[in-house]
Amino acid sequence: MLKIRMSRPTEAPDIIKIWKRSVDATHDFLTAHDRQEIEKEVVGFFSEIPVWVATNQDDQPLGFMFLHDGHLEALFVDASARGLGVGKRLISHALTLHHDLSVDVNEQNQQAVGFYQHMGFHVSGRSEQDNQGRPYPLLHLSKAKGM
Repeated sequence: MLKIRMSRPTEAPDIIKIWKRSVDATHDFLTAHDRQEIEKEVVGFFSEIPVWVATNQDDQPLGFMFLHDGHLEALFVDASARGLGVGKRLISHALTLHHDLSVDVNEQNQQAVGFYQHMGFHVSGRSEQDNQGRPYPLLHLSKAKGM
């Protein structure tokens, strides 16, 4: 049974490992240089910020999300936990906190695009670059609770 709770400060290394394994499994479009630069940003950010985590019966994090004002800034599931409903459970929890939810997803990450569309998100816009100006187009997606 999956449980959703806020992360603990001591879990930052686990959160970062989940991010790394998830990105390695899904972001093959990143250049090695960009992957390293993004990892530096992620390590700094997620070492300081609490996130929502989905945990297994042993209270070990399997995935996490970061929400800010109804925008899903990050959702990552450990590569070993993909297909177990972790992402779906995190999205369901996010919708209990925010009736309208938005997310930006790399257009090249077709697995993520498919997941969000399966969860009822719809494309509301597109950007040619990611939020740091890198050449990775983003799809802007949105969903209202009950859609």
